[in-house]
Amino acid sequence: MPSHDLHGFDDIGLPALEMRLREDLDCLLYPGKDWVPPRENVTDIVIIGGGMCGMVAWLSLTTGGMRNVRVLDRAPEGREGPWLTYARMETLRSPKNLTGPAFGHGALTFQAWYRAQYGAAAWDELDKIPRPMWMDYLRWYRSALNIPVENAVSVDHVEPAGDLLRLHLSGAENGTILCRKLIFATGRDGTGGPNIPGFVKGLPRHLWAHSADEIDFAALKDKRVAVIGVGASAVDNSAEALEHGAAEVRHLVRRAEMPTINKMMGIGSFGFTAGYAALPDEWRWRFMQYSFATQTPPPHGSTLRVSRHHNAYFHFGKETVRIEQRGDGAEIHFADGSSYYADFVILGTGFIIDPMARTEFGDTAGNILLWQDVYAPPEGEENADLGRFPYLNTDFTFREKERGTAPWLGHVYCFNYGASASLGKVSGDIPGISEGAAWLAREVAAKLYAEDVETHWRGMQDYDTPELVGDEWEPTELTEDARRGAVA
Repeated sequence: MPSHDLHGFDDIGLPALEMRLREDLDCLLYPGKDWVPPRENVTDIVIIGGGMCGMVAWLSLTTGGMRNVRVLDRAPEGREGPWLTYARMETLRSPKNLTGPAFGHGALTFQAWYRAQYGAAAWDELDKIPRPMWMDYLRWYRSALNIPVENAVSVDHVEPAGDLLRLHLSGAENGTILCRKLIFATGRDGTGGPNIPGFVKGLPRHLWAHSADEIDFAALKDKRVAVIGVGASAVDNSAEALEHGAAEVRHLVRRAEMPTINKMMGIGSFGFTAGYAALPDEWRWRFMQYSFATQTPPPHGSTLRVSRHHNAYFHFGKETVRIEQRGDGAEIHFADGSSYYADFVILGTGFIIDPMARTEFGDTAGNILLWQDVYAPPEGEENADLGRFPYLNTDFTFREKERGTAPWLGHVYCFNYGASASLGKVSGDIPGISEGAAWLAREVAAKLYAEDVETHWRGMQDYDTPELVGDEWEPTELTEDARRGAVA
């Protein structure tokens, strides 16, 4: 069957697509029945992050009837997530036809959104999703579902308040919120921050930037730029520098050769998504450590975007050990004894997981249980970065290192990259995000229901709406003839 006959989304326009979405949601009785007993001046659930993860989490919760939900994001409206900030790739890595945050609704997919505007032929010709277009789609997603994201609001600190959590806010809304459950839907750096290697310590800040920083690429025109690393973010930043007229860009890569195979692609399936979290620690560690050790290669298109420039270079076996200021630039020293002089250094070193870096937790961050506290890998599978991931409960909540020191962490959900070591790729990447959101909603609902079980029990006892009013039948006596089996 031709692709343009598949869904009936072609060239119908966004208003018609939105009407179809509303009809579908109505047929599915969306939003779900409101069943959570209200508490005065208390928000049931707060989601930190109004990007892809936060929005699909909101959809999953409201589908399950949890309606007293607030979504907060520190970014201005339309700039949530990395897509228009530090993400600098031309296109997404993920295949265009993945359903992503659609949560089982065909009319909510990127494919439906695209085809409604541009038609089947354009969809067939589209290779990868342009990064800015993905942000356009997410803006529409928010609008079509009327998701009440509160922008320019930062959650600065979280603390217990009895059986509740008190959130201290700044930005557009200063003050506090009392809530029962808190979900960190904060993306790639949601349980840590940019990985800043120690070898830049002491180097003046104007001589280097991390790939997650705002970088004035125009200022790099005619400059010699060193990019440390060869992952996706390193390559994308290299391309930006080259396209802005850098005299040369040199990738300085610790590895002996370029990673070329994304090992996770080989096992991606519903089975992996559903089964990973149930595996014993040694298997979960083995899968993730192997993925880390082999490294995800930069996308094909992004790499070509760099290598097509004659003044782009890839140097392997160049492990940086220290960087020193020399004159107006930086002298980079490698483990093999060689060095390179650059005018500017870009760290394509990714992100680290480090709960202590999250100011929201305060001193309690040190009480969060980590993988390194629980599991000692066999020789050859050691990985310090993986060891710093939080060791989560199966419901996405944090655990205490010492029982009883911070029980309120059991009300805080890690629905971001930090959950991947414990629960798999279900809370940050496009392929498994809807499955993760459904899982999260069930777990949150289960806890809320258990906490209010006495109220629900009383509700069952007090329920007195009859289905029969008494005139649907007529009582009769059981006669002697009937007892003997005589037919009336």
